[in-house]
Amino acid sequence: MAQKNDFQFSIREYRPSDEHGVVSLFRDGILENIYPAFFKALSHPDHIGVALSISMAGYILGGSSYFQAVLFGSAWAGLIYYCCHEIYETYMLRRLSTDMANIQASYLDNPDNGFWVAEDGANDQSKVVGIVAVMGKKGGDENERCDDLNGGVMRGGSDFAQDAGDGSYGEMSGVVVAFPRRRKNLGLQLTQKALDFCKERGYSRLVLDISSTQTAAISLYQKLGFVQTASHSNTHANRWFSKLARINVMRMEKFI
Repeated sequence: MAQKNDFQFSIREYRPSDEHGVVSLFRDGILENIYPAFFKALSHPDHIGVALSISMAGYILGGSSYFQAVLFGSAWAGLIYYCCHEIYETYMLRRLSTDMANIQASYLDNPDNGFWVAEDGANDQSKVVGIVAVMGKKGGDENERCDDLNGGVMRGGSDFAQDAGDGSYGEMSGVVVAFPRRRKNLGLQLTQKALDFCKERGYSRLVLDISSTQTAAISLYQKLGFVQTASHSNTHANRWFSKLARINVMRMEKFI
């Protein structure tokens, strides 16, 4: 049953008619991370030092040319932007060609998975303004995944020793809220929907992967009780792109 709130939002299960709005929202939500990641990477002391060195080299090689200095420095900034763009675009295209290529088959046809949309019913015009998805996983799936984490799993043994049953858990992905509808607790409600689903399915915990540059989302999850348990640089793009963009992927988990 749809959940109502004071801002006329309703959270309900995905319908095939939502496809265009969901894909558009997902694409925009992922790609909007490019500029924050770029500015954060470019402001790192190491990159500032490299940019200054390259600009100085351009100045000297150009015969005391300020234009050459700016050109060389801009080339370095352009490389950093390209790396950030490739990381997020690669992730977006991979998702759109796998689980989100057929949301009905990937999520709704499997009782262990779920996909929900937040709908804004203001002014009698329905519009998808948020999405969240959960995919059920077995304990063995995570062990295989952890073998690929460059940073390794950083677990606090006492809490994780409580993981009981068959080790099944929920993996949350695709949490996106339209920009005009942010700061209205919609992201919190979507996450709570995922937690409630995991509880109903008997999952022991909910996990998610998030890039280190998404500081606002990380703060939200921390407030909800999620803790970081792993960090790696496998962004599915070239590993040098991750290094130059200084982007890590954080795994966060919450026991239910």
